[in-house]
Amino acid sequence: MWSRKTRFPDAVMPKFLIIRFSSIGDIVLTSPVVRCLKKQVTGCEVHFLVKDSFRAVVQHNPYIDKVHVLAHSWELMVEELKEEQYDYIIDLHHNTRTLRLKRALLKGTHRPKEIHSFHKLNIPKYFYTAFKINVLPKIHIVDRYLKTVASYGVRNDGAGLDYFIGQDEETTLKDIPASHHAGYIACVIGAALGTKRWPVHKWKEFCRQMNHPIILLGGPEDRVNGDEIAAVDNIKVYNACGKFKLNESADLVRKSKLVITNDTGLMHIAAAYKKQIISLWGNTVPSFGMTPYYGFAPVSDVIMQVNKLWCRPCSKIGYNKCPLGHFKCMEKIAVEELLKRAGQRI
Repeated sequence: MWSRKTRFPDAVMPKFLIIRFSSIGDIVLTSPVVRCLKKQVTGCEVHFLVKDSFRAVVQHNPYIDKVHVLAHSWELMVEELKEEQYDYIIDLHHNTRTLRLKRALLKGTHRPKEIHSFHKLNIPKYFYTAFKINVLPKIHIVDRYLKTVASYGVRNDGAGLDYFIGQDEETTLKDIPASHHAGYIACVIGAALGTKRWPVHKWKEFCRQMNHPIILLGGPEDRVNGDEIAAVDNIKVYNACGKFKLNESADLVRKSKLVITNDTGLMHIAAAYKKQIISLWGNTVPSFGMTPYYGFAPVSDVIMQVNKLWCRPCSKIGYNKCPLGHFKCMEKIAVEELLKRAGQRI
């Protein structure tokens, strides 16, 4: 069993700052680092820095001692962080903004003893998207994140992802139609960019043929598409897009029988709840290392994608529209196959 005596003096209670500004899924994927660090480094204090708009993702995590946010004033945030006098900085975002922050903290009266930064593999990703040459390591991003704390004796405990919500954010049966009280499929139709979204006409056909209650999930920007999809059967399909806050939507995911989702934040929240997931992949690819992550839990998931498409992946993030205009990466994911896969899991 590892002991902090091998890494820290007995009198020292190390203080860590973990940085990940955004976005929902990326922050959820850092949760094993937070948990393993807090549980395996005796007496340590763990703080987390995030954008204010993503505070809800981490605010209920019991392994985080204090949440700091980047809101309106960069200068005030830096001064607040300097006052904390961190011993160790774990940068899981690693961009120009975090570089600026780390330089500022190193200029304080109390300099961090060590700074560890996540390697984003931008060059291999560029080769993959530009030339379709895949030289990425076959390792999930969770394990790459955990490498940043390996020198402190922290190891992957296999417990998977965490996601916590408050009691006041839990949904009740009153929040969904009576037709869905006996169980439903959660379909996440939203995503940050268009090339990550399965087309509306595909969702409509799936919902028309799927003989099971369905709840559509997404943000306010997805409400119009949700209304169009739900119109195929307003009893069977409930459009919850934009009607619930993030953590309320997370609770609807937690209470679902099956989650069908684009490559987006709620997919990783579903994995944290050990849900069965069918994920739909467009311009992004599973080999980027961000598939549903369950740790050692024996949960099965299904990845649906168009293999051997010459233009895929076209971007490590995505575009609002297919740059070539045909959108084959999503259009060729068959409704019939999704119906079959879903039917096998409910």
